[in-house]
Amino acid sequence: MNSYTHPLTSEQAEKLRALLRERGFTFAPKPYTIFFAQKEKLSVAVYQKGPKILVQGRGVEDFVKFVLESEIFGEARLGYEEVHSPEMFEPHFGVDESGKGDFFGPLVIAGVFIDGKSARQLLDLGVQDSKRIGSDAKIHALAKEIRRIARQGTDVVAIGPARYNELYKKF
Repeated sequence: MNSYTHPLTSEQAEKLRALLRERGFTFAPKPYTIFFAQKEKLSVAVYQKGPKILVQGRGVEDFVKFVLESEIFGEARLGYEEVHSPEMFEPHFGVDESGKGDFFGPLVIAGVFIDGKSARQLLDLGVQDSKRIGSDAKIHALAKEIRRIARQGTDVVAIGPARYNELYKKF
C-alpha cells in the first residue's frame, strides 16, 4: 500500500498533530493543508477540505493500522473491508472515468465486473479512483493486473472531443 486517504474530524486532526509531534515528525507548510508532517520516508498531509488525511510513502499500512486506527479513529477498518463494506464484495460492475473529452483530449471510461474474490485481490493491489493514483505508469500497471484478475470482464471506451461534443449536445 503506497497511499491511504480517509476523512477525519477537526478534533481527530488536532489529536493526530500532537501525536506526530510527540513521535518526532517534522512539520512543514504545504498549500491547502491544515498541516503536513514527515518522518523518514512517510508523509502525512491533513487537507483543509473535508478535512481529509493523505498518508504516503514507506510504511503506510503500519501507520494506518497502528497509529491512525488504534490511536486516532479507535476502529480497525483496514483489512476488515468485508465487515465494514460487504457490498464491495458482492458481484458488481465498477467504472472509472478520466479526461474531460470536450476540447483537450478524450474521455476514457473503464469498467470491470468483479465478485468477492476479485474484489479482495483488487483492493489488495491498491485499485482506487484513477484521480487518486499519482502516475500514469502506476495506472497502466494496475490496468494490466485488473485485466489479468477479471479476465474477460473488462472494457475500456475512449470518446474523442468531436464525438463527445456531438453527444453532449443531445443532453
